[in-house]
Amino acid sequence: MGIQTIEMGTIQNLHIPARSDLPKEGVIIMAGDAGGTKTNLALYRATNAGLEVLAEQRYPSDQFHSCIDILKKFLGENNQLVPQRICLGVAGPVLNGRVELTNIGWKLDVADIRQQLNFNKVALINDLEATAYGLAALGPDDFITLHPGHENSNGNMAIIAPGTGLGEAGLYWNGRNHFPFPTEGGHTGFAPRTDTDIALLRVLQEKYRMVSWERVVSGPAIFDIYEFLRDHLSYEEPEWLTKALLHHDDDPAVISTAALNNAAPICVETMDIFVRYLAYESANLVLKLKATGGLFLGGGIPPKIAPLLQQESFYRHYLDSDRMQHLLETIPIRVIKNDKTALIGAGWYAAYGDW
Repeated sequence: MGIQTIEMGTIQNLHIPARSDLPKEGVIIMAGDAGGTKTNLALYRATNAGLEVLAEQRYPSDQFHSCIDILKKFLGENNQLVPQRICLGVAGPVLNGRVELTNIGWKLDVADIRQQLNFNKVALINDLEATAYGLAALGPDDFITLHPGHENSNGNMAIIAPGTGLGEAGLYWNGRNHFPFPTEGGHTGFAPRTDTDIALLRVLQEKYRMVSWERVVSGPAIFDIYEFLRDHLSYEEPEWLTKALLHHDDDPAVISTAALNNAAPICVETMDIFVRYLAYESANLVLKLKATGGLFLGGGIPPKIAPLLQQESFYRHYLDSDRMQHLLETIPIRVIKNDKTALIGAGWYAAYGDW
């Protein structure tokens, strides 16, 4: 499948330091991106020149009892390739080599993986941290630019990634290099601004009690917003849409596709609200991290709704901040198109990270 070359700084002003002490023949590594919806796994041959893809597979997470079951299946299917290092990007906070994946309830432990799979070099990192490392392997064609910002912008960077949940991460700039770090900012409290927002908040409080940004900026949030408009604000649900939602196992995709096609006012309004909330929380993250180096929108949703994000609404609401519009205007904003960024980043960390 060819070499995916790791070139530092393929994104303007991105500088993630990379270890380059691999043997000439390279090493085989296994990388993973494990989340509530899917788990992507890959085997790479890592050399100082880059990552060569040896095998890749995607598995539906909810069809397995544990992540280790998926790892065993993948290794069994590729038993001629024995990895020397394993790194998994996981959707949850990693503490002392342990994690409970937020939206599926799996528990993973580095020591357990080592024992069950008989490997010594195992690392777990947050999936958004993996996405940050993956930026080092992407090129210009892997992005959609929403706003160019100021040329030669330096500084911290921010990543916000709505999908099954809402991931957030940063890249700290020390004057020479960027250093990725995870956050759990998606679980901070949602801040309503309008009467509609307050009404939605009250409905979601009855359902969830605590309403975080993840409850309004994620795949499940799209359907919650839709239900709110239908059941509480009396938006009409066309008959064809009722049938589509009944027979499709991905309600958010049905709604967002209908909005992209301007097929139903309720779907258009749902995605208008979703985009507005994504814009607000994007600005929150940028300001908290002072991410003058750039904002990246990752995860499963932004690439699929890119035409909506390219409309003026997203950027207008992003700039709607307390006396900081002049700062937000300087910051480049890009959508990450490559849906394997976290997987590549886990491979990058296994091969070139300092661990």
